[in-house]
Amino acid sequence: MKKIRVLVVDDSIVFREIIARGIGSDPYIEVVAVAGDPFDARDKIIDYEPDVMTCDVEMPKMSGIEFLRRLMPQYPIPVVVVSAVTDAVFDAMNAGAVDFVAKPDNQSVIHVQSFINQLVVKLKIASTAKVSHLKGQGVLQGVQEIRKESISKKLIAIGASTGGTEAISSILSGLPRQMPGIVIVQHIPPVFSKMFAERLHNTTCLSVKEAKNGDYIETGLVLIAPGDEHMRVKKIGDRYKVECFKGDKVNGHCPSVDILFESVAKEVGSNAVGVILTGMGYDGAKGLLSMRRKGAKTIGQDEATSVVYGMPKVAYDLGGVDKQVALNRIPQTIYSMIK
Repeated sequence: MKKIRVLVVDDSIVFREIIARGIGSDPYIEVVAVAGDPFDARDKIIDYEPDVMTCDVEMPKMSGIEFLRRLMPQYPIPVVVVSAVTDAVFDAMNAGAVDFVAKPDNQSVIHVQSFINQLVVKLKIASTAKVSHLKGQGVLQGVQEIRKESISKKLIAIGASTGGTEAISSILSGLPRQMPGIVIVQHIPPVFSKMFAERLHNTTCLSVKEAKNGDYIETGLVLIAPGDEHMRVKKIGDRYKVECFKGDKVNGHCPSVDILFESVAKEVGSNAVGVILTGMGYDGAKGLLSMRRKGAKTIGQDEATSVVYGMPKVAYDLGGVDKQVALNRIPQTIYSMIK
């Protein structure tokens, strides 16, 4: 395997050293250069042509977000944002970053090692990502309101990983307020899941919240699985509610898309629509197949618009995908399946 060439950008000398030394210890990663600000980073990109870049959000001379907005059109390169715990990471994702990792407490060896382990995994995934995924998708196809009586017993389940925060935001932005209840598993760290839900609540016409155990699924409500808990659906009479619980990782993840999809297949059956989006690995593929076998309609994001065409591909190859469509067409496709 060819080594992944990484440029480390951080204004802190301490964190530059921690990151460079930590990821450089992996046999498949080579740190080709480090930079202390965006202007230095721009020159290093030209000189060293790295495969992937890590980038801080708060930096002197220019913020990491503004740097990404200026950089990506000229030098499209996969970027993993390294940031403090703040919703600014979602601005960075919107600007073109592939993924993010929260900065650790650098006084704790355990926290630092966990951070390095996460970053190494995300850099390897980022090296396979398409950073031109936001180009050429066409205009988002939004939909009109649906009559409430036709959707009260229906449910939409969505699963995503790398690149999923932007994909989910795009889909929800194209849906009207009057939609069946929506449950979502996005592979995301704890704390960030609540921030992500709040951001979606403030930027779409839907009501979005981080799920809590026992929450009922309502029309126009979107429930996001907590970043460190599995989420499944349970039918109670004529209604559905979610159960959120701690558990071992499934397919390498907690929350797991498969846990959600399998429960939807069992409890909702043909009244469900399942959507699997961009992400590395195979989480959700078997669950989506179970949903389809129970009569649910299923959608897979296509390769051209996926940041990482992993999860949708495995689901498609297994036969779990009813329709494979571009990201901008998913809202309209959900609408037609609900109708």
